[in-house]
Amino acid sequence: MKSTLGPGEAIERPASGKPRRRVDGRLVVLLVVVALYSRGTLTGSLNPVVLRTWTTVFVAIIVQALPFLVLGVLVSGAITALVSPAMLARLLPRSAALAVPTAALAGTALPGCECASVPVAGRLAARGVQPAAAVAFMLAAPAVNPIVLVATAVAFPGQPRMVLARFLGSLLTSITVGLVWWRVGGDAWVERVRARVAGAGASGWLAFSSAARHDLWEAGGWLVVGAAAAATLQVLVPRSLVLAVADHPALAVLALGGLAVLLAICSEADAFVAASMREFSLTARLVFLVVGPAVDIKLIAMQSGVFGRRFAARFAPLTFVVAVACAVVVGWVVL
Repeated sequence: MKSTLGPGEAIERPASGKPRRRVDGRLVVLLVVVALYSRGTLTGSLNPVVLRTWTTVFVAIIVQALPFLVLGVLVSGAITALVSPAMLARLLPRSAALAVPTAALAGTALPGCECASVPVAGRLAARGVQPAAAVAFMLAAPAVNPIVLVATAVAFPGQPRMVLARFLGSLLTSITVGLVWWRVGGDAWVERVRARVAGAGASGWLAFSSAARHDLWEAGGWLVVGAAAAATLQVLVPRSLVLAVADHPALAVLALGGLAVLLAICSEADAFVAASMREFSLTARLVFLVVGPAVDIKLIAMQSGVFGRRFAARFAPLTFVVAVACAVVVGWVVL
């Protein structure tokens, strides 16, 4: 049994019954880096020019993304407190063929972090929503909402086609995966979800503050990781290697698609990381933006916990393939 304490900490109760505190590994890594930097270990071992460049890129990404991250967290918390899955279930058609695109379009009005979309999808499925519609909503909500689209417009100034391409690519991905899951996915996982999310949750201010704290820690932590990775890519990876990958369209698409899975950056901030990868084509960066909110390492772990490992083992590869294909097609047409 585990109860959340606060950002980065949780209490686990092992078989002995004694609570055991667990600290998020990202916090440990961040503290180690800060300690090394303050002692001069990093500044003494790295080229000062390289270090200044790394710091500039890292801070620029964080500063640009932070306002949108905070806004997304606040809106997500408000939705958690005010909009119930039962309300959403009543608004969806009973036919799966109609419910899937309707649920995907509902994501445009209900912004939130992808971390929050997984439990919401679980509650939807547990309360009678078509599983395929719940899946479509889970993929669309973090990717096609207004906050993410505005952040993308700010990250890619003067390139409105990039905003349109992200919207179309993510929406097409969510609808396609939902319809495919309607045909090939099983409904057995709904019973597992019903057992896990049964019972009334918190409401009002408690629900808002809990969701906001959770999303801010999760999204902020992964933003730091993503910004650090992007800055490292800029200063340490040989430019010749980056250009060799970027100049090969198929390799560039697969490289940024895989990078999106590994970095697991919040959808409210990933556009600023993608914008910093100027060596890559817009289509390759679009793949990064479409794949990231749909499938990454933290989402696979969360889906395994909520829906089961068998679900995640089938759903993650399907989503990755569909997301890459949709992004490439939309990029070819729009960009």
